[in-house]
Amino acid sequence: MRWERVRQQVGSSSGPGKRWGHTCNAVKGGTFLYVFGGYGTDNRQTNQVHVFDAAKQIWTQPMISGTPPPPRDSHSCTTVCDNLVVFGGTDGIKSLNDLYILDTSSHTWKCQSVRGEAPAPREGHTATLVGKRLFVFGGCGKSSDVNDEIYYNDLYVLNTETYVWKRATTIGNPPSARDSHTCSSWKNKIVVIGGEDGHDYYLSDVHILDTDTFVWKELNTSGQLLTPRAGHVTVSLGKNLYVFGGFTDAQNLYDDLYVLDLDTCVWSKVLTIGEGPSARFSSTGACLDPHRSGFLVFVGGCNKNLEALDDMFYLHTGLGYDARLDQNVGSMSLKKQLKLKCQEQSHASSLYDKSLVGISMDHQGRGSFGLKNGQFDQGKMMFQAKVTERFPVGYSIETMINGKVLRGVLFSTKQSSVLATDQSLSRKRPAMSNGDQDHSLKVPRTLSKDQTDATESKDSPSMGMEGGGIGLISNPLDVNINTEAVTPQLDMGNVSTAPPSSSVPETDEASLESRNAVSIDVGATNKTGPGESS
Repeated sequence: MRWERVRQQVGSSSGPGKRWGHTCNAVKGGTFLYVFGGYGTDNRQTNQVHVFDAAKQIWTQPMISGTPPPPRDSHSCTTVCDNLVVFGGTDGIKSLNDLYILDTSSHTWKCQSVRGEAPAPREGHTATLVGKRLFVFGGCGKSSDVNDEIYYNDLYVLNTETYVWKRATTIGNPPSARDSHTCSSWKNKIVVIGGEDGHDYYLSDVHILDTDTFVWKELNTSGQLLTPRAGHVTVSLGKNLYVFGGFTDAQNLYDDLYVLDLDTCVWSKVLTIGEGPSARFSSTGACLDPHRSGFLVFVGGCNKNLEALDDMFYLHTGLGYDARLDQNVGSMSLKKQLKLKCQEQSHASSLYDKSLVGISMDHQGRGSFGLKNGQFDQGKMMFQAKVTERFPVGYSIETMINGKVLRGVLFSTKQSSVLATDQSLSRKRPAMSNGDQDHSLKVPRTLSKDQTDATESKDSPSMGMEGGGIGLISNPLDVNINTEAVTPQLDMGNVSTAPPSSSVPETDEASLESRNAVSIDVGATNKTGPGESS
């Protein structure tokens, strides 16, 4: 994944400036980002609204009519269709429990009257939309009889059509009382992560509520577990929750990134590239998908010196891009695909200059497609590729690295039994390098021959894996064929910027039959395009 600092464009306003405790919400499919409230402008709370146009990458401060909410920070703001629903927070003196709605189509504020049993005034809570219901959980307020802080783990539900509050009765194992946590929606559920309780303990637990049955349960997660923290940001994209930053005390702030896969309940600590945000807490983030497919955005926050920050960053997750590419691939020329992929890879080439790719084929020349992550080993990563098409002089291959689709063509000059039609002559065997004995990671698998005496019809196309070069399709790849003796371990070749050679090395048939992998180096800057020669 790659960080990118968002630079101010010509004609843009100064934006929201330095602030923390604010909110940002994507509307209209990620086309616009609304930043509201927070602390930092003139060292006080604000009620200003700033809008970021994700297409033009410019900030504006629109004129808004109606009755605006009082200045505040540590509130919640939730996107409900084209409206933003602001609840609670603090004005610096007292906690709040008022409700305001901003219509982003007409840019009109409204103080919304409500009925029912509303939450007590609070800050540092969360508000999460599931269907037409807004779920408010936790936070911190003031005790009614003393001036002490009180932490909540209660749950309130607001009907966004009738604006009636109701305190929910839940069963199961609820989260403990806390504030500065996060809460995200997933399917018909809400997911609470981390936070700080009333005893100065920092949390990393994950609780999930089924909003149909109102049953809480604590998730038993595995993998590279999230460290305890509060004041972090969680942004959801599909089944993944991206957790950034946070704190455990004034001198221990985080700038790391974790991802929780909600299908598998597995945490991963992400290795990122690019210029990323510094360690901070009380930042805010949103997802710009589908307008900017797979893009997350993070705005502002507070550093360890308790100074408000005014920067803004994109996180390129790589997710969502493939669907967009598939929609356009039929109408996009191969050269345009190549240029597009070169642009996407240019930022990542320094890290992924050497990546291993294995090919797994069935007897029709095609293989199942999917990313198979292996263990990192000195900057290397194992992947599975598939053969997408075969033709008289070779075959095309496809794989995915860092969320990006890579395609290439391998040329062949000799027959090979890799594509034998007798299914009894071949089987899949796990690659020996990067093996994962505890099964915490999926291990790539490569095709291997058990016998070397299989024969193929002489009038069939030559499909051997001995190739003198590669024809570039959608990414500058330099392919080196491993011609060494029997071994399922992938061989790392050297990065080369030279054009492919047309010479064919002499190799005996037994070596051809036993070969089961190719090595692909990613990051070589080869200018030769499809159908071109250097």
